[in-house]
Amino acid sequence: MGDLLLTALPGKASARGLEAIADDIRKLFSSCDLVFANLECTLPGENCVTTEPLVLSTDRQIRSLKDSGINIVTLGNNHSFDCFDQGFQKMTDILAELEIARFGAGTNFDEASRPLVVERNGVSVAFLGFVDASSGPHGFADKAKSGVAEFNVEQICRQIKAIKTEVDHVIVSPHWGMERFRIPSVMQVEQAHALVDAGASMILGHHPHVMQGLEIYRGAPIAYSLGNFLANNVYWRNGDQLTWNRFERSGMLLVAEFSADRVFNIEQIPVLDDGMAIAMD
Repeated sequence: MGDLLLTALPGKASARGLEAIADDIRKLFSSCDLVFANLECTLPGENCVTTEPLVLSTDRQIRSLKDSGINIVTLGNNHSFDCFDQGFQKMTDILAELEIARFGAGTNFDEASRPLVVERNGVSVAFLGFVDASSGPHGFADKAKSGVAEFNVEQICRQIKAIKTEVDHVIVSPHWGMERFRIPSVMQVEQAHALVDAGASMILGHHPHVMQGLEIYRGAPIAYSLGNFLANNVYWRNGDQLTWNRFERSGMLLVAEFSADRVFNIEQIPVLDDGMAIAMD
């Protein structure tokens, strides 16, 4: 699925979490070995970045992932360090407690760029997460600095080729594109094709907060943007808030099966978040 914007009005703890998922979606998730989402928020800290809006969550909302069926998240997005290392550490501590795997960001370059490797039923899959500079992240990780992994096509292609010698499949999850644009740019299409040519089996994109369609290229599904899955309002310090229209509340569930050598039975399922519950549309 796409973006989880698990936000709450500052000072309040009653905003929606993943208890809002409808039963038909829970049933679908329970039938899957791996359930992935872009967790695009952080927990409050003593200090926050000066740019707005801040995408701040609560402990209760993050803990609502536990019974949702989601077991893998990327933190490779432009809001995972809205409250610097303190908010990031609080978030990752809860995810570790809930046994939800993560990738795409870290306390240094090695952690941020490290693939998350999982194996199910004899099939091994590596997840890689990267953030394009145009999305405005607080900072990129380096040897001595926390942050997200930077989207660099040539570097990612080299990493894919190296990982493919050890796993059956590589899934790349880029945070890229223009917000609210309903089609990908020509450059994104070229970049996605390059990643598949290097050996990626699937591309799971996010950042635009709207769906950008699905392409099958050389047998690999490319979701340029999965859209929002759960999108609470996003708040500014002055009390203003960003709300979402119906199109921005629509998202795509991308369901696929993997054997050791191919991806098949690819299906798109539309979902709608009406601001209260999330259901298949």
